[in-house]
Amino acid sequence: MKFKYITLTISNHIATLTLNRPEIHNAFDDVMIAELISALQTIEHDKDIRLMILRGNGKSFSAGADLNWMQKMIHFNYDENLQDAKKLAQLMNILYHLHKPTIAVVHGSAFGGGVGLISCCDIIIAADKANFCLSETRLGIIPAVISPYVLNAIGERAARRYYLTAERFDAHEAYRLGLAHIVCSSDELEKQVENIASQLLQNSPAALVAAKQLIAATTRGNIDNAMMDDTAHRIAVMRTSLEGQEGLRAFLEKRAPKWQK
Repeated sequence: MKFKYITLTISNHIATLTLNRPEIHNAFDDVMIAELISALQTIEHDKDIRLMILRGNGKSFSAGADLNWMQKMIHFNYDENLQDAKKLAQLMNILYHLHKPTIAVVHGSAFGGGVGLISCCDIIIAADKANFCLSETRLGIIPAVISPYVLNAIGERAARRYYLTAERFDAHEAYRLGLAHIVCSSDELEKQVENIASQLLQNSPAALVAAKQLIAATTRGNIDNAMMDDTAHRIAVMRTSLEGQEGLRAFLEKRAPKWQK
């Protein structure tokens, strides 16, 4: 599949999705958004793919919105802006709810919508020289459609600071806030990616999907009878599933399960 502003490669059950506009720091416009939606839908429906790695080509992960695209939006009316924003919202929602585990590999700068993409991924590995910024208020706008995902990642208190100041923060602050899970030197970045990918590939593909759904279902809400019944139902389904049966038998028989072969 050929794209203008991204690349998608698939090898050994891993899809690598790369933002590929290095000349403008992988800033995105309506074309790139549409391409990312298409690529994510392909990844979602390809049963051979077990995880996805999101990268940026060149010096940066993503500078957020393309300035030329934003310049065009100055002349859009409310309805045109609404439809445009809904496309970005769709992208973020698809990435956040992708059934396959997702790893974001962050180097250089991640600004605005770039932070949104990162916040939608499951595991974030950042180079120690990476820097982040929710820069929207400096431009007279707000980080609206990315906000649910950024808030999930960094929490309300941090959002109150970084949404309002639009200041840059480094990878160690991203780690402190919970936005990044691993911070390492640029030389160690690929080793860390390989390690996390290897860990994920040892696990049951069906269980990984179910685990992501479990997190979404139990993150919020009261721990009441309805939630207790729901979680009991989920584990009963997995225990009686093909992969659940295989995993338990493999453990008891002291052998590798079929998905590791």
